[in-house]
Amino acid sequence: MRVDLNSDLGESFGAWTMGDDAALLSIITSANVACGFHAGDPMVMAATVAEAKAKGVAIGAHPGFNDLAGFGRRVIRGDSLSDIEAMTAYQIGALQALATRGGHRVGHVKTHGALANMAADDADLARAIARAVKAVDPSLILVAMAGTEQERAAEAVGLKCAHEVFADRAYTPTGRLVSRSQPGAVLHDPEMVAARALAMVQAGAVTSMDGQVIPVGIDTICVHGDSPGAIAMAAAVKAKLAAAGVTIAAFSSWI
Repeated sequence: MRVDLNSDLGESFGAWTMGDDAALLSIITSANVACGFHAGDPMVMAATVAEAKAKGVAIGAHPGFNDLAGFGRRVIRGDSLSDIEAMTAYQIGALQALATRGGHRVGHVKTHGALANMAADDADLARAIARAVKAVDPSLILVAMAGTEQERAAEAVGLKCAHEVFADRAYTPTGRLVSRSQPGAVLHDPEMVAARALAMVQAGAVTSMDGQVIPVGIDTICVHGDSPGAIAMAAAVKAKLAAAGVTIAAFSSWI
């Protein structure tokens, strides 16, 4: 068995710091770098690229809604599909430029927050995102939860897809993430999160809050970098998987 560990990084902005990216980059194998819309700025992006390169971590673009105040987690409606395509392409291109400058390469795209949640169920929105990714670079891998419209959109336009599960988030019976506004949606205990991650990989499935087992493809496991105790959780997940004989490597090495 093999799996990738990813985290959303580069989410600091100006004088405001989010998470401990340097510590996480010593644990994970793929980093999703904020591109300046929901978080991040050119200096933070460049520094994240440099640190990832130094530690041999694969990088991808993490585009979201243009919503710094809401950290990209607010639902924004009214943008046309053409606008979504343009905003997605813009953010990917921004990270590509800084990656090229820093001698690294952008290998994947993972949408952020509300944009990702909406695209999981909105086929037209998911197709717009997939078209933008393919237009920028058809070799990019689109990261998506299995069974969602984003997965189907990747297949429809001919993009490679990495299937993602979340170690520190609860699932609904339909295989979606429980809203952060609900109790128990975000998990914080490192040992519980690590045991859950191993169980997912071994079973090829996630378990919903009401106990339903939902088979899914699993290429990469996300541990959120902005969660309290993110470092401890990521380290526990990696140690648990390694102890069980699971190979941990960037999904770009096999997809």
